[in-house]
Amino acid sequence: MSAALRRAQRTLSQHVWEIDAVKCSAVQRNSTHTHGRMYDRALFALCLLTLVLLQSAASCEVRPVLAQVPKRLPAGYVISEGKEELTLKGCAAKPVAFTSSDPDFAVNTDGSIITVHGLEITTKQFSVLVQDENRLDWRVDIILSCKDELSQKSSSAAHKRTKRRWRPLPFSVVENDIPPFPKQLERIASDSAVNYSVYYEISGQGVTTDPKGLFILSKYSGMLSVTRAVDREQYPQFNFIARVFDLSGKETDQFLPITVNVEDQNDNAPEFIGGRFFTVEERCRAGTVIGQVNATDKDQANTARTLIKFTLHNATDMFSIGPSNGIITAKTNTLDREAQDKVYVEIEIRDMGGDPNGLFSRGTFVITLTDVNDNAPTFKEKLYKAKVQENQENVLVTRIPVEDKDLVNTPNWKALFEVTKGNESGNFRMETDPKTNEGLLYVIKGLDFEKTPLVNLEITARNEVPLVGTDTKWLSVPLELSVGDEDEGPEFNPDIIYLKVKENVANGTIIGTCKALDPENKNSNGIKYYKMTDPGNWITVVENTGELKTANTIDRESPLVHQDMYNITIRAVDESKKTGKGMVIIQIEDVNDNMPVILNPNPIVCNKDDKLSSVLVEAVDMDKSPYSTPFIFELGADHDGKWKLKDATASSVVLEQAEAMPTGLYSVPLLVKDLQGFGKEQTVNVRVCTCEREEYGMGVCGARSASASLGSLGILALVLSGLLLLLLSLLLIFICSTRREKLYISDDTGTGGMLLKSNTEAPGEEVKDGALMMIPGVGAEVVDGSLQSGLMESKNMTLASGRYGQFFQGGGMYNTTNQGFGTENFYSSGRFENNLYGNNTLQKSSNMSAQDTWKTNGFYLDRKLAYFGDEEEGRYADDLLKTYGDEGMGSPAGSVGCCSLLGEPESVDFLNTLGPKFKPLADICYTTNRTGN
Repeated sequence: MSAALRRAQRTLSQHVWEIDAVKCSAVQRNSTHTHGRMYDRALFALCLLTLVLLQSAASCEVRPVLAQVPKRLPAGYVISEGKEELTLKGCAAKPVAFTSSDPDFAVNTDGSIITVHGLEITTKQFSVLVQDENRLDWRVDIILSCKDELSQKSSSAAHKRTKRRWRPLPFSVVENDIPPFPKQLERIASDSAVNYSVYYEISGQGVTTDPKGLFILSKYSGMLSVTRAVDREQYPQFNFIARVFDLSGKETDQFLPITVNVEDQNDNAPEFIGGRFFTVEERCRAGTVIGQVNATDKDQANTARTLIKFTLHNATDMFSIGPSNGIITAKTNTLDREAQDKVYVEIEIRDMGGDPNGLFSRGTFVITLTDVNDNAPTFKEKLYKAKVQENQENVLVTRIPVEDKDLVNTPNWKALFEVTKGNESGNFRMETDPKTNEGLLYVIKGLDFEKTPLVNLEITARNEVPLVGTDTKWLSVPLELSVGDEDEGPEFNPDIIYLKVKENVANGTIIGTCKALDPENKNSNGIKYYKMTDPGNWITVVENTGELKTANTIDRESPLVHQDMYNITIRAVDESKKTGKGMVIIQIEDVNDNMPVILNPNPIVCNKDDKLSSVLVEAVDMDKSPYSTPFIFELGADHDGKWKLKDATASSVVLEQAEAMPTGLYSVPLLVKDLQGFGKEQTVNVRVCTCEREEYGMGVCGARSASASLGSLGILALVLSGLLLLLLSLLLIFICSTRREKLYISDDTGTGGMLLKSNTEAPGEEVKDGALMMIPGVGAEVVDGSLQSGLMESKNMTLASGRYGQFFQGGGMYNTTNQGFGTENFYSSGRFENNLYGNNTLQKSSNMSAQDTWKTNGFYLDRKLAYFGDEEEGRYADDLLKTYGDEGMGSPAGSVGCCSLLGEPESVDFLNTLGPKFKPLADICYTTNRTGN
């Protein structure tokens, strides 16, 4: 340590001693006036201890370690041995710990300095931090220089002290020192000054390089000075060199590396780094880590000036922060987002370990509480009431609003509704309005006022996700639903009637009764019954009583019967024209009305190698057990003994040859009876042939082979026959499409005219395409044909036949009107011409039988009768012939209808006014009128 520095230290220690002595004396003098002597004595002892420590520190001297070492240093090389190099001269306390500032060197516990790994140096300077027994830190500078390897005699020479040619170095400056400047730091001198008149020069960082001019040197005295304040955070150390020259300019000594260390002062407050936003779930457990606040200090690391303490200034009831690491944790498990979703916390960071004199900074951090489902939906009312009319379906009854404090439009907020009580019959459905989060109550099955005029429901609301962090349960609310009364149509009770009937019962047999009641008065007065559907037209319904009678033979084996069941639909109509619908399911019981039938009555027997052959005969019975299998097979009484039966099963028997027989056709009588003995004798025509080959393990007759090899002549015959049929077809088409010949009639007026020769009363070209057509339904057929001229006059006629089909007629006169009846539409005639019931005929295609025609008429008549039974008395006017209205005054014809009832014979004089071109036609009409043809 330099003499100036030692003097300053001694002066400072003396002043401190004097000041503290005065304070301690004052404390001792005033101790008798205090409230407690124990406190005064402790304070006095503390003052004495402080004086002792200061006196001990003031007497310590720190000397740098100067050593010459080889240029290349191997790992483990010892620079300084023993504590004699790292002693604190004049200190009562002993050094106990050493820390090197250079990672290339380490200090053992005995104070020896060694290299950590091999390195090569020219000059090297670093420091060692020495801590004494009183925990005071002292810094010892280590200066290494490279010695001449030729003069190195042994490896131990590096450990010996050499005579210094320069005065003790290094030294330091305090950052941010206050004026005035320049300030003297230290005098440097070379031993060569004893022999020479010398001067000194310095160069390097802080002198000739940035920051230039910071250090200056008195040329002849060697006094080094600093010219201005320096910031350690910008320049923690300066390295430059000093040289010595004689007056002739010759360098008289080796250059001296100079290191000036900038001593740190607490001139930088800590700063926040990193993000300032954190998130944590509400209702989290106490101790949950939320985040860490990061800070830094530009002052010298690993000192009290960079020891930062974190302090929370608000929200201390919710959060806590680690004073040394800045980790924020939850202090409670009751964080509630609904009460406060964002918490703004103020955090202070202070250096010097939180000392009140330390520098500090404050910042605001945001902690956002994320939502969890800790709030159940709550109802705004304790009881909800609503009303709906009976029999309404798929209608919105009411809206049920709820409140939820959780975050809107999240699964924690979205409500799900359920009818937990009162929906045992499935009459209701709940949905959620996605915009308002309201519950929507729908009626999906109509309610009955007569059965339940008031319905009590319980509605429960829940969220899409379960509740967490709370003991709250899902809430429910009662709802009273009033059902409004309406005038309803008749109701069948039950709405499905099951009846049993044997097939083939006599027509007119009553098989049951269907009754419908008025829901309001609970009786069936004035209710009429009509049949809606009856695929086979097997049943009739008595209009006033609802009795069901057989109209045709009921056949269990009919394709209209499915699993012995046959369905019809009945409609009931009350006096107010309101209707009700019911279904009748008829279970048809089987009777033994079918005998066994042989499936293949024309089998083929193939003989091979004079062996007796056989054939399998199978039978089937449409009835079911016990009126069918097992069958009894017997040969008829008139059999010739050439065949025999064997290997009979429930539905088949093997017919085998009893003797060899030539090829030919043989009739074998075979009696087949069912289990009840019901059957008849049937003839099996067996064709016996000779086997020519085998196919699929069976013999094939030669006749088939011959037919298979028909040859070219047979094929030619078939082709010629097809061509002949084609020519005949073309000829018929040509004849039908040939133009009619024209008949010219003389015209007295010279105007010329012609009449078409015709020998048919068919309609003209514009109506010949009219056809009676039925839209296919159950049992419906399409009838192709044409109506004779004059049959019908209107353009279209529609016959409504329910599910059986609809009929259309083009080119007729049948004008129709639509009559409403319940939910069905019936069509009645507008008028008929006289010739509707005349000799005109309906030409049908060959594929329509008379039975089909009568069925079609029957369907229409059934509907017509139902219409007559329902309409008013005025309905009969629709089927009467009406007189065409007179055209009024000024008309020579008087009426446009040839079928009008006229009081006197009509005059044909108007024909004379039609012009000369129509005179031949007028003469013909006049002649015809006179002769009455």
